[in-house]
Amino acid sequence: MGRKNKKGRSQKDASLDDDENTFEGEIDRLSEDHTIAESITSLADDFEADTDAEEIEDLIITGSAGDNSQAAASNRHARCIDSLNTVEDLITEKRSARREAGLRRLFRAVTHFGSTNTISPYQPEVLSLCIQSIRGGKPAEQYAACRLLEAWAVVLGADHDDFFESIETPLRRALGMAIRAPLVRIAALRAFTLSNFICASDDMSTESLLDLCEEVAAKEYRNHAVPALLRAAALECWALLSTTIDDFYISGSNDDHNGRGLILLPLIQECLEGEASLELRSAAGECLAIIHEARVNLGDIDGENGTERRYGQGGWENSEWEETMDCLQQNIVHISNQSGHSISKKAKKEQRAIFREYVSTIVDGEFPQQSVSFRGGTLTLTSWKEVVQLNFIRHCLQGGLQTQILTNPTLQSIFSADGHVLNSDGH
Repeated sequence: MGRKNKKGRSQKDASLDDDENTFEGEIDRLSEDHTIAESITSLADDFEADTDAEEIEDLIITGSAGDNSQAAASNRHARCIDSLNTVEDLITEKRSARREAGLRRLFRAVTHFGSTNTISPYQPEVLSLCIQSIRGGKPAEQYAACRLLEAWAVVLGADHDDFFESIETPLRRALGMAIRAPLVRIAALRAFTLSNFICASDDMSTESLLDLCEEVAAKEYRNHAVPALLRAAALECWALLSTTIDDFYISGSNDDHNGRGLILLPLIQECLEGEASLELRSAAGECLAIIHEARVNLGDIDGENGTERRYGQGGWENSEWEETMDCLQQNIVHISNQSGHSISKKAKKEQRAIFREYVSTIVDGEFPQQSVSFRGGTLTLTSWKEVVQLNFIRHCLQGGLQTQILTNPTLQSIFSADGHVLNSDGH
């Protein structure tokens, strides 16, 4: 039960301290088009006015002409430190707009110039600033704080359970409050998910977070209708976390166990069949592709009775899920060819492109191939697990993605990338 209000304590303040409260009131507003890149100066503004975009990219990734990698790293470190040194002033800043602008600048500095060694000494102050902003800031400030925490997790890297544990409670509370702007709740869930994916090593915390994603992806959460965009984000988060789990626990089944993905199929079907938004349909299709890929992968296991194992677990034939999958396949084929005037031409084109990729895997048995080009080579991804991971991290880092893949050991491990090769001049 929620605690009773103390004298002189507002209902809104009480709701910030107790995530079991169901606060009734006007929902905070934040445009669905709002992004972390708004209302801040461009990356070029941090450099000399006569420095063009190509020279900026060269400075970020390799250093100026003639510099070695050590000089480039020194440049990035100095740029990041300049921004991190403003954190203490932001903590005492009274104006929400100023704090928001500062959080945006920190996001840009961390994603473009940050490294584990650079940001780690500033972690206590940054956590204090972000938690303060999430608790009491205006929606745009709350959103910026969540995005900074999400990016911080990626740059900080693996095996930092303390960071994940320190942000778990404030992010759960932000997500659980129906009064918060949907975009803030989405940012909180994505930060919570990516910090678990990157930093946490406890399997139980991942299982708990998967449970949460499944609850939020439903039509109602804590007796409140869930906005379509938040449901879509919950499914995207579920897809990312599912890439850390053995295929059998996603799509396998026996007398004692049904995989998480199999249990999720009715919800996916509801999202695809209903008058859902493009974002929700796309997220549902992505989850279905992950589930199907995991099911097919189970058929690759050799050993005694291997043929029988491949037939029973590597496909859907003769399983209790066969009829459901047949229906889902028909749904995604229909969506990939949808016509009519119910959606705009632009949305229709985007929907067809997205769902034809799902059809290629789920119906035609082909797997995706996505590439990211660097000056020294190409990073090629050939599974839905890798594609989901890349898309989630790309959304987080935005323009800092390539810099981090070239310099971040955790991302290089995830994508089996060699930063020295990708950053070479191609000779």
